[in-house]
Amino acid sequence: MPPSPPSGPGHPWPPHSPRPGWGPPPDHGRPPALNGFALASLLVGLLCLPPLGIVFGIVALVQIAGKGERGKALAIVGLVVSVVTTGALVLTADRVATAVRDRFDAAGPHEEVAGRFTDLEDLRTGDCFNVPGGNLMGDRPPMYTVDCAEEHHGEVSSSGPFDPAGLPGSEQAERDAEEACWKAQDAYAMDTWALPERAEMYFYAPSRESWRRGDRQLLCVIGTTEEEQRGSLRRDEGMLTPAQVSFLKAANEVDLVLGRSPEAEPASALPEHRSWAREVYTALGKEVTALEGARTAPGMEKAVEARLKEVGAARAAWLRASQAPTPNEFDKQWDRAASAMSVRTEQALRGAYGLSTRIPPWLEGYPAAPDGSSGRGPASERV
Repeated sequence: MPPSPPSGPGHPWPPHSPRPGWGPPPDHGRPPALNGFALASLLVGLLCLPPLGIVFGIVALVQIAGKGERGKALAIVGLVVSVVTTGALVLTADRVATAVRDRFDAAGPHEEVAGRFTDLEDLRTGDCFNVPGGNLMGDRPPMYTVDCAEEHHGEVSSSGPFDPAGLPGSEQAERDAEEACWKAQDAYAMDTWALPERAEMYFYAPSRESWRRGDRQLLCVIGTTEEEQRGSLRRDEGMLTPAQVSFLKAANEVDLVLGRSPEAEPASALPEHRSWAREVYTALGKEVTALEGARTAPGMEKAVEARLKEVGAARAAWLRASQAPTPNEFDKQWDRAASAMSVRTEQALRGAYGLSTRIPPWLEGYPAAPDGSSGRGPASERV
């Protein structure tokens, strides 16, 4: 039974419903909706079409500002990721297009060349190859690999990463590449006297443009284009005796240092020349150590003693040159050091070691030693 209505006036039954006030809206407590373009911008930028992700990110920011939706941070991240990814894609596409264009240019119409076309970066130490017209000059000619037993124009003495002290394409970088390739050739064909007269050293280093595309390779080559060359010129440590290796390492370092003389005359660059003289003195000391190790070997005594005597005299002169107070005194000691070394003595020594005794062109024509034979000059240049 319902309760009895209250007595008295002013209290109708049932009571009136309360009036609606300023209460919370129907969606109170529910967060704003997440903008769909914000999420799409990030996903598209990461996974498939970064340029479309840029468009989605911009649309998302506009809609969020107008509708008060959530996802502003997400839209910004998606926009940034899409821009960065698009830039990376453009750069990669440019590099790929350039590489493809260079490959087609290199493999394009040329005169018939024996061998299989090979990208320069795919060449390895010991590979032999031909080039159109036998021309190894210029910026990375197209190369066609062949068996070294077949006629070929060049042989790779070294192929590897290059990290020059100077900027790519600069004079310093060129000097770094040249010296690195001389060292590589001396390690690849250690008996430098055994190389044919027509052999020349070439190197292919990254240019400024190719460096920006990611090129970091230095290719060192022994070129033999003037006459037919068959067979490999390789004669490294694995093909020589320990005694031969010890001597050749020291002798090749002496030749390398001698060829590193300062370009300016002593009159204008005396400190540089004195420093160079000290380097020659040190390199000759390593040759003395190698010779001392072979001093008592059968059949080596006479040749080694003769060479040690000359090297000792030359070292004394180079030491005085490194301390010369004037350019004239330096020139005087330089001449003494040059004339102290006889190429005939070195020829006899190499014969005793079982090495080539053919005097190379870069040792001919230097001042005669006291015995009248041809002496080795202070700045031998091997080409």
